[in-house]
Amino acid sequence: MDVSVLVYDGVFDSGLSAALDVLEAANAMRGELPQPPPAWNVTTIGFGPQVRTGAGHIVTTEPAAGADTADLLLVPALAERRPDALLERVAGPGLADVRELVAGHRGRGAPVASACTGTFLLAESGILDGHRATTTWWLAPLFRRRYPAVALDETSMVTTSQGVTTAGAAFGHVDLALAVVRMASPALADLVARYLVVDERPSQSAYTIPSALAQSDPLVAAFERWARRHLDTPNSLAEAARTLGVSERTLQRTVRRVLNTTPVRFVQDLRVEQATHLLRTTDLSLETIARKVGYEHAATLRTLLRDRTGTTTAGLRTTR
Repeated sequence: MDVSVLVYDGVFDSGLSAALDVLEAANAMRGELPQPPPAWNVTTIGFGPQVRTGAGHIVTTEPAAGADTADLLLVPALAERRPDALLERVAGPGLADVRELVAGHRGRGAPVASACTGTFLLAESGILDGHRATTTWWLAPLFRRRYPAVALDETSMVTTSQGVTTAGAAFGHVDLALAVVRMASPALADLVARYLVVDERPSQSAYTIPSALAQSDPLVAAFERWARRHLDTPNSLAEAARTLGVSERTLQRTVRRVLNTTPVRFVQDLRVEQATHLLRTTDLSLETIARKVGYEHAATLRTLLRDRTGTTTAGLRTTR
C-alpha cells in the first residue's frame, strides 16, 4: 500500500510522528509473521520542499501531487487547541490547498484517514457529510454545531465509513495507524501494539470529562453545576429546570443538542466520574460511595461503572 502522509504548516508533531512510527514498526515486524502482508510504502508529502510543524520543527516533504497515486491519504491533526482559532485555521485560506487535496483524493474514491483536529479539515472539505465520524471528545460540541451533516460519534476511538477513517483525541493517531495496519493484517496490528505497549482502546468514553463538555453552553454548564450539588440525591429533571428558569423540554433539547445525550445520562456520567475519583483516592467502601453519588444499592453503581468504564471496581481501585 502506498501511503501519503500530508504534512502542512502547523501540523501536530506527536500525531505526525505517531502515525509514521506505527507504520514503520509494522514494516519492521511484518517478517515475523508466517504470511506477512505487503509492506507500506510511506511518503511524507507537502505543498513545499519544507514544512514547519506546530512545534517549529522543519520536515522535508515530497510534492503533494504524490497523493494522486496513493492508496491512502493520511492527514495528521492541526496543532491548535483553541476552538475559535481552530475553526479559523481549518476554514481559512492558509489551508485551502489541504482541503482541496483531501476533497480531490476522496473524489477519486481513494481512502482518507485523520485524527483529532484533523477531522475538522476533513469535514471542512465536505467529505464527511452523510458519514459517521469521530473526533477528539472535548471538541465534539463545536464539531457538531459546525458540521451538522456529519454523524458524529465522539465516544468511539476509531470509526470507518465508506473509505474514510477517523480517530479520536491527540494520541488517537496511534489507534488510527494501527487501524490502517489492521485493515491489511489484524495479526500484525496486534503484534505492533504489543511491542509498543499500546492497550486496546475502542472508546473515548473513559477519558471524557463531562464538565469540560458542558462549558460550551451556558444552560448546560448551569445544569452541570446543579447536578453536582445534588449528586447524592435522586435527581428531578423538573426541579432542575425550575431552578434554572427553563422548561423541561428546553433543558432536554439543549442537553441533547450540545452533548448528544439525555440529561439523565449526563448526570450518570457525572456520578461515574465522581465514583471513579473516590475509588481511586479513598478507601471508602463501594456501598458508601454509591450513597454519595445517589445510588441506594452498590450493585447499581457497580453495573454502571462496568458499562461506562469497561473495567471493574477492583480494576479502578488498582489504578491509583
